[in-house]
Amino acid sequence: MDLQQRINAFSKLGDFLSQFSTKGIQKNETVEANDLFFDGFKHQIKLAKEHNGWFTENNILYSLESWSNALQADHITKWTNTYNFKDIGPKTIAIIMAGNIPLVGFHDFLSVLITGHKVLVKQSSNDKHLLPFLAKYLEIVAPAFKGNITFTEDKLDNFDAVIATGSNNTARYFEYYFKDQPSIIRKNRNSVAILTGNETKAQLEALSEDIFRYYGLGCRNVSKLFVPKNYNFDDFFNAVYKWHPIIHEAKYANNYDYNKAVYLMSEFDMLENGFLMVKEDQSYASPIATLFYDTYDNDNGLKQKLIGDSEKIQCVVAAGLLEDEIAFGKTQQPQLWDYADDVDTVEFLLKI
Repeated sequence: MDLQQRINAFSKLGDFLSQFSTKGIQKNETVEANDLFFDGFKHQIKLAKEHNGWFTENNILYSLESWSNALQADHITKWTNTYNFKDIGPKTIAIIMAGNIPLVGFHDFLSVLITGHKVLVKQSSNDKHLLPFLAKYLEIVAPAFKGNITFTEDKLDNFDAVIATGSNNTARYFEYYFKDQPSIIRKNRNSVAILTGNETKAQLEALSEDIFRYYGLGCRNVSKLFVPKNYNFDDFFNAVYKWHPIIHEAKYANNYDYNKAVYLMSEFDMLENGFLMVKEDQSYASPIATLFYDTYDNDNGLKQKLIGDSEKIQCVVAAGLLEDEIAFGKTQQPQLWDYADDVDTVEFLLKI
């Protein structure tokens, strides 16, 4: 396949995914190969929910809706237009995927195939139902993909480069194990938001999406706030209150109760509103149902801190403070050219 044919195939996948959104699941008879795949994918969503308690239907559909929006032909074309795809010798690229949120490894999968390489996927056991089914859809609408997509649960073998995502501990293992192959190794990162005290209610409400979507399990979820000294959290708590039904979801509630008990027994100072705890802490990775915060004196000092800690940070949410900031409420809606860890995956793949 040439690049345009690959773009067309993923655009058709985007059309297929458009039937599954947070507004509901509705069949569109004009979608190619729909009779073969629509009901089957509904079943895969059900299996994904049953297998992983963090994968609620709403969160799965939110992910599918986001990918449907991204996989529009004009978006893919805009993304790929900045690269030179000529004279690419197809290689086999292994991908070791995380499983913290639904389809978290899809961008790597897309990047490998859009560049004309073959993909060898080792999925997380936490997220193993959705992607293989979507790969089968691609093979039907673009038969040239057959033989270029492989899933394995065994030891990875016979590959030319690897993209691996894991914790800081597993990353050390990856770096050693794959030291002789071209690689992208991703570690733990978290996202932060900078508040000034002048945010509107709409901005703070949008920020709640960055905090609570996927229960805060994604690297693009805001897990820490930077606030001015003596910041009053009243407006913040009022704005995020719309997420209070989350406390009725068992896995989240169990984490909230456990972490609250730990903080109380340890006599830590914290604020809480019945479904979220806010605690002053210098760390970036906060437990589920907890948001850390730190104070700052001035913008310049904060900017220097963020630069110094850049390898720990995925996204910075702010309004008019940084050149590469993300708007409130947008962390879980990345564009195709928004690369994890600021490592250009496509450039890496084109140079192998």
